[in-house]
Amino acid sequence: MNTTPISGLLLRLAGPLAAYGTQAAFTHRDTNPRPTRSALIGMLAAAAGRPRDQALTPFTDLPGHPTYHDLACTIRVDKPGTLSTDFHVTGGGYPRPMSLRTSTGKHRPPHSSALPSHRLYLTDAAFTLALTGPTPLIHTIADHLEHPHYAPYLGRRACVPDEPLVLGPPLPDPVHHLLHHTPLTLPNPPRPTAETVPVTFIWEQPPTHTPADSHHDLADHPLDYTPENRQYAARRTWHTTENLPTRLYAGRRPQQVLTDYIHQDRPCTRHA
Repeated sequence: MNTTPISGLLLRLAGPLAAYGTQAAFTHRDTNPRPTRSALIGMLAAAAGRPRDQALTPFTDLPGHPTYHDLACTIRVDKPGTLSTDFHVTGGGYPRPMSLRTSTGKHRPPHSSALPSHRLYLTDAAFTLALTGPTPLIHTIADHLEHPHYAPYLGRRACVPDEPLVLGPPLPDPVHHLLHHTPLTLPNPPRPTAETVPVTFIWEQPPTHTPADSHHDLADHPLDYTPENRQYAARRTWHTTENLPTRLYAGRRPQQVLTDYIHQDRPCTRHA
């Protein structure tokens, strides 16, 4: 029986652009409307400086040899963002020896040297995540994100996250903070007379406190990141609508409120 203590981190994935792809069909690059497990674990592995072929290997220097598979994630959808398409062209204007290659390995001829593609992005989206797992692994992840080997990004390298990314030190129960304490970044201010505001939550296990509105299956659980052998398993998520207090609203410019939240004293009691 594993008796390793469990704790968690609060992460805020927000920025001008994000892309959480689940499939790439030739010149079409999609994005999921929410952060994927693959994108999250990929960001953590990059911050740790792990190459793709070692991204999912156990942490042999930690008790119990945990892996990123031992992590659970609850997502709060602060701002769903807007879907946008970038018409992207690669390879045009280069001489033949520098042009893109075909599937046979030959260089493309001049009349077809440019390769257009459609790349989808989420614009102005914000998600707050409660990441839970074995306490030694959570503390290691916090250190990696504080001093990353490779800079974190939101799905694609061009998608730089806003600050702050990590909302304070590890907590015994970050999900409780998502529901009751962590500032909200909403697309619009709540009505002045409203006491609560509906917010979507995404759970990796069926929630026990309320029936789920819906569930979804997504093939985004990474089994292998190596380019020649990428593999993903399907998993199920459950969605709920939680009525959060409007006092959590952080305003149109939330950075100062988030900074104050990070540095405040927090209750250490674990909640069921």
